[in-house]
Amino acid sequence: GGLQLRVPVTAFLATNIFIYTAPFKAVAEACEADNSIFNMPLLLFVALIGATVGGLLARQRKGELRRLNEQLRQINAALKRQAKIESYAPTLSYAPVVGRILEEDIIVDPRKEELISCLKSGKNFLRNQEHEKAFLKFQTALELAKSLKDPIEEKKAARGLGASLQRQGKYRDAIKYHSMVLAISDREREESGNTEAYGAIADCYTELGDLEKA
Repeated sequence: GGLQLRVPVTAFLATNIFIYTAPFKAVAEACEADNSIFNMPLLLFVALIGATVGGLLARQRKGELRRLNEQLRQINAALKRQAKIESYAPTLSYAPVVGRILEEDIIVDPRKEELISCLKSGKNFLRNQEHEKAFLKFQTALELAKSLKDPIEEKKAARGLGASLQRQGKYRDAIKYHSMVLAISDREREESGNTEAYGAIADCYTELGDLEKA
């Protein structure tokens, strides 16, 4: 404890002795810089070096950030394109090739786009009470879904066909398509849409007067 106290006191005394014994002019002249770089004060020289190095590092970091941002942009674009491919190929079982994916390398089956368009048009026709036009659109969609082996879209098309026939009063034909939804579910072991199909079949049997089946 005594040693820790004596050291600051000694430093304080030595500083005061130096200030009062050395002429102020001499102290000031020691801090003046000549024109020669070799006579430049040490602190100014170190500051100059620090500023130069700091500027170089900042420029280097800026370049690295620019390169990193470009790489991330390319990766993001590639992932978006890959997701687009996989959305048209849900059964993809291979790992995609690492690297940039060009737009012209993406092959989209035009039948898929036509299928989606037919389903949307069929729904719009149903909404507008144009049931015969809706039936034709859903029929085309069903054929496309079968050719693409897409059970999800196949179910949507069959459900649309059943609905359009049901609204035309063709209940027995409607039951066939609603039952097709259940058959696809059994085949694929996937039960989405079954509740609506059973309900629609029950409604059709009710309209036919077969309350027991309903």
